[in-house]
Amino acid sequence: MGKRVLVAMSGGVDSSVTAWLLQQQGYECVGATMKLYDSEMSLPGSNTCCALDDVEDARQVARRLGIPHYVFNFQEEFDRHVIRNFAEVYARGDTPNPCIQCNRYLKFGKLLHRARELGIDYVATGHYARILHLPSGRWALQKGAEAARDQSYVLACMTQDELAHTLFPLAELPKAEVRRIAEEQGFCNAHKHDSQDICFVPDGDYVGFLERYNGQKYEPGPIVDLQGKVLGTHRGAIRYTLGQRKGLGVSAAEPLYVCGKSMTENTVTVAPESALFRRSLVAEDLNWGAIPGLEGPTGVMAKVRYRHTEQPAVAEMLPDGRMKVTFDQPQRAITTGQALVLYQGETVLAAGTIAAVMEE
Repeated sequence: MGKRVLVAMSGGVDSSVTAWLLQQQGYECVGATMKLYDSEMSLPGSNTCCALDDVEDARQVARRLGIPHYVFNFQEEFDRHVIRNFAEVYARGDTPNPCIQCNRYLKFGKLLHRARELGIDYVATGHYARILHLPSGRWALQKGAEAARDQSYVLACMTQDELAHTLFPLAELPKAEVRRIAEEQGFCNAHKHDSQDICFVPDGDYVGFLERYNGQKYEPGPIVDLQGKVLGTHRGAIRYTLGQRKGLGVSAAEPLYVCGKSMTENTVTVAPESALFRRSLVAEDLNWGAIPGLEGPTGVMAKVRYRHTEQPAVAEMLPDGRMKVTFDQPQRAITTGQALVLYQGETVLAAGTIAAVMEE
């Protein structure tokens, strides 16, 4: 087994402890920080994964560990695969997940390619998830040991090749232990806040970012009910998300929620909460995990967004190569553009992108 590993060091506590643990296990570690966008976009004190001082924090930890540290400029790839996708998905009225795109194309795509160019056997990150080699010969992604920290949902796009050449040393550790190790080792980021914001939108103003990126303004339009009756005026359909209740500026006898929007007609549709529940969805852009495919209708546990608790459902393939998932019980605010992840127990079976939502 090769013992060289390229450690993705974001400047945070998780990736720093990842490098230390691998070093203790006898790996020859090389630290790598990815420069993904113009650092001037960062705001001081912002909780992004790529804030202005992160490179220096990563460099200090690498120096303390006595390992090489490189900064790789992946700005062009990040713009093409993550930022541009974010803008395009929002523009058509769907809701993207840029962190999944970043994992897919940068952390476990471009970074593994760079490792191989350097003759390095593995990449490693500070994610909380497990990788298991199954008797079938396939590699499986599993949930991290600490349920509250599990990141298998945002990693479910990983391919078999990527799983086979990736290490997750934090898989069995609780976050409190990770911070304890960092403090014990004197790491400068032992008490650094976890990243929360989208790195290229540090102020959280998605629409402001999109207006600057696309060079267009999003105009007001009508808020309508399910019958098409105009109830008010929105501030640009792109500003509203499925299931949103606050900030609608519409008076009604019962609470109303965003249940749909049309970017072509520039309308936002509102309705009582019951209108948000759907039983079925269709997913595309499938990635197979522990299994190579479905053989007929299959009982699964399905998750439709990061904070969603997976629910029992039946998955089946459609003639066009997409997958239909029907839940035992209707689910609230299933949103196109988000990731669908299928589980069996702790193990990821497959993942895809939600392309359509139906009553049945």
